[in-house]
Amino acid sequence: MTTSTELATVTTRVPARLDRLPWSRFHWRIVIGLGTVWILDGLEVTIVGAVAARMTEPGSGISLTSADIGTAAAIYVAGACFGALLFGRLTDRFGRKKLFMVTLGIYILATVATAFSQDAWYLFLARFITGMGIGGEYAAINSAIDELIPARNRGQVDLAINGSYWVGAALGGLVSLVLLDTHLLAPNLGWRLAFGLGGVLGLGIMLVRRHVPESPRWLFIHGREGEAERIVDRIEAEVRAETNQELPEPGEAITIRQRDVIPFTEIARVAVQRYPRRAILGLALFVGQAFLYNAIVFDLGTVLSGFFGVGSSSVPYFLAIFAVANFLGPLFLGRLFDTIGRKPMIAGTYFGSAAVAVALAVLLITGSLTAWSFFALISVTFFVASAGASSAYLTVSEVFPMETRALSISLFFSVGTAVGGITGPLLFGNFIHSGHTGLVALGFLIGAAAMALGGLAEVFFGVRAEQQSLENIARPLTAGEAEADWRNEPSPEAVRERARPEGVRQAARERERRIA
Repeated sequence: MTTSTELATVTTRVPARLDRLPWSRFHWRIVIGLGTVWILDGLEVTIVGAVAARMTEPGSGISLTSADIGTAAAIYVAGACFGALLFGRLTDRFGRKKLFMVTLGIYILATVATAFSQDAWYLFLARFITGMGIGGEYAAINSAIDELIPARNRGQVDLAINGSYWVGAALGGLVSLVLLDTHLLAPNLGWRLAFGLGGVLGLGIMLVRRHVPESPRWLFIHGREGEAERIVDRIEAEVRAETNQELPEPGEAITIRQRDVIPFTEIARVAVQRYPRRAILGLALFVGQAFLYNAIVFDLGTVLSGFFGVGSSSVPYFLAIFAVANFLGPLFLGRLFDTIGRKPMIAGTYFGSAAVAVALAVLLITGSLTAWSFFALISVTFFVASAGASSAYLTVSEVFPMETRALSISLFFSVGTAVGGITGPLLFGNFIHSGHTGLVALGFLIGAAAMALGGLAEVFFGVRAEQQSLENIARPLTAGEAEADWRNEPSPEAVRERARPEGVRQAARERERRIA
């Protein structure tokens, strides 16, 4: 296979050929090979939260305090932010496939290394590197998925894949019951197996991921249009053999001027100068969902046990049900993002979850909630909010040019997680520690306000991207350059115009001015 990168101005139908494909086994391979990593992320975070208390007990094989556990969680988030920025830039530079293999490999090695922790410093280092791998996955995976899935299915598939995090969370809650059972496993072994389990599952995903091709969209922009065409030829042949039908004619072609390297400064200018409204939109969506999610998810068990008397041994069951509700939201509502549309559904899920959170806060203040009624309202809130949170990733992946896609995802993920994902748990944790129900209710009101701001941003700045080609939503930078090159070439009409006498040309310009 050639990897020649002779750069030129080329016209291609690769995007249109990918978007007209019917759903097939190829697309299921994309979903399994790329999307299932979020199950790993959910499994990782939930199991770590469940086994954290065990790691602070005598006989655990590692000497940690509760403060060390909090520090490890913060370091994991910091690693995810750093990894997203680092690998997001590299994904746009070196390709989707190289980076989603590298980031998964980093995750596997780091999470297995965590299982051998003996000291706090080693644990912190391993958690930081694990976070780097997961953060890099967010950028590489969402970019590749959106560029390989047909436009009419993109919203539903993207939301379901991002929502699959909660499948892992549910599994993590249930698996932790076995791993923490001292009748089955020694106290210094169960938590180590929890980390090792993530590495084993990651290896299984890597075996499937080897068969996922590089994004043809990325290839033709970087001077490898021949390789892009061959990949699409193979995909089309596979789909024809599966369906026994000829494919419809592809839509319009796109002309781009190929670029091997696009400077970081040029990419940064895109968000600031060309798409400032979309930049505000992405930031508002990510901060809102990061604040609400991290504030509640990290502290839900504490609220249940501290304010509603739920025993610590029962908390994993509640967390598993909560995770199922979160997964069902994107699964059931995802199709509506492609049919009803992005703007009404994204705004609706943000406003809807904010409204239920406000009702929950009011009932908390009045003391009208039992453990089960509180949990039911929380589940409804996050059934709706989960679809909205997943749509934040979908939005920033769609509304910026292809050359900046991975970096855009990583930038908004990092900023949103740093702003909302750190302040949320800190603020809400202090409210819970106070022991006052009114302060806990205030935490829910602040989370509702953050989600409502995201909904307002969608109303004013949202983009109608449903069933649209990515190139129509945000024209590639290189396509604009190709058009500029074409405009700079004198047309035959322009050559004839310059040959006419100046007086005739001036009279013609005056006539055109009057007509205008």
